[in-house]
Amino acid sequence: MRNRQHVNVNAVAFETFTGEMPKIEPGRIIELEIGCADAQFLFERAEADPSRHYIGLEIREPLVKAVNRNAKELGLPVQAIFVHASHHLEKLLPKGSVRHCYLNFPDPWFKRKHRDRRMINEQLLRQLAPLLEPGGDVLMQSDVFDVALDAMHVFETCDDIYENMRGPWTFWKEGNPFGVRSWREMNCEENNMPVWRMRYVPR
Repeated sequence: MRNRQHVNVNAVAFETFTGEMPKIEPGRIIELEIGCADAQFLFERAEADPSRHYIGLEIREPLVKAVNRNAKELGLPVQAIFVHASHHLEKLLPKGSVRHCYLNFPDPWFKRKHRDRRMINEQLLRQLAPLLEPGGDVLMQSDVFDVALDAMHVFETCDDIYENMRGPWTFWKEGNPFGVRSWREMNCEENNMPVWRMRYVPR
């Protein structure tokens, strides 16, 4: 389940939402991961503080089913939603409801002809901004410099709605601020590979 398994994110089938809506209890803090894969990051967050909702959005349906099965077995408040986030994010959660959003190691889509398949685009970020609560934030992490720089360009293009916590066009240099790691981040640490991070808050 940990191998990269690409899907054509531009397929027409993803334009229709066929997943299940998240089950939200009023008053509980929401943490959101877009592109959660096996949701290891969210499971570790949930173990540390099970009082919150941890919602993962994922475009690969088998992974969604595996995450929800694991969450049920472990009794942790993690939910995975089968969805193309760029098409349907704004419909999934109440405005001003997300405390933290994570964009952890999105698929790089190295080939130039596939660059339009990269997850972080202006459409996604403009849907996300209204969902963040006042004081909420977005953490983006990547082990591929080109992907990180491309993501930063999109965020900085949306400077009317996002502010870089370290100043324009500046990476976050204080390490992972949330104390848990996805499997990809663990692999980077074990192999002494750099990770580029950035943090943004809504204006």
